[in-house]
Amino acid sequence: MKILVTGGAGYIGSVVVEQLIAGGHQVVVFDNFYQGHRAAIHPEARCVEGNLNNRSALRQVFENDTIEAVMHFASYTLVGESMQKPFMYIGDNVTNGLNLLQEALAHGVRRFILSSTANLFDRPAKIPISEEEAIVPGSPYGESKYLLERILSWLDRTLGLRYAALRYFNAAGASENYGEDHEPETHLIPLVLKVALGKRSHIEIFGDDYPTPDGTCIRDYIHVIDLAQAHILALEALDRGSRVYNLGNGQGFSVRQVIDVARNITGRPIPERVGPRRPGDPAVLIASSEKIRQELGWQPKHPSLESIIQSAWQWHLRNPNGYEN
Repeated sequence: MKILVTGGAGYIGSVVVEQLIAGGHQVVVFDNFYQGHRAAIHPEARCVEGNLNNRSALRQVFENDTIEAVMHFASYTLVGESMQKPFMYIGDNVTNGLNLLQEALAHGVRRFILSSTANLFDRPAKIPISEEEAIVPGSPYGESKYLLERILSWLDRTLGLRYAALRYFNAAGASENYGEDHEPETHLIPLVLKVALGKRSHIEIFGDDYPTPDGTCIRDYIHVIDLAQAHILALEALDRGSRVYNLGNGQGFSVRQVIDVARNITGRPIPERVGPRRPGDPAVLIASSEKIRQELGWQPKHPSLESIIQSAWQWHLRNPNGYEN
């Protein structure tokens, strides 16, 4: 299958492209390199530099390549930034998604995978969080993803677009070739590893008085390769109808557990400093991925926190300056 991957130069997109090509698919990457890296694009993928707000550039991609499916990762993704710039998130994320959908449908594409988010669930009533949980977006970023999910639902009903919305929790880890390199970096595991590399003085713990065993927040971390495989399984299942899945490990790990495991794996000191809680941080967020396990047979191959951090550490050792190497 020939697949268009928007944001294929980003962290998750690059690993998904790698896994698609390993599975025999052809890939066209569309990216503006706002957050992505040219060095993160698989050498067998065709790269088109462009912006989703440019309908003519998108149209040219569909006219030049016989695209059979779209995987949509390109997005503004920082929750905190979205609270400061709501129009940028609700406006651009949704408008750009609509541009992509209109061009895809105009060129006969009827398979679409949306990179969605666990930020749809700001205050879940039950943990682990299932697909039945009430959707209460936690930010304008989460709202933008929910709006795209609703649009996809209507396009399924009215125009026959088959879609999967994959709501991930905390993607982490790395493949052999592709890893996590953001600027600014906001994710815990790469921040902890930057301390181990000597690129940061310490790791900040935002609150140690939560109602959890060690007082720090608990989150669900999913290996990025397992996440990529879920995308491929969802794509293969679209002929049987649209679907929505929560994607996580099903296990929760606290901030202190992440730091301790990183110390053991790296063998290096990782100083920590406890600061105040961040507004809006819930104590525990864990996904239930039972639905995708039962319906598609998805099974994480790297479920342990040790395997996730080990893969990330090996990538950072090979690429201490990220993709600047």
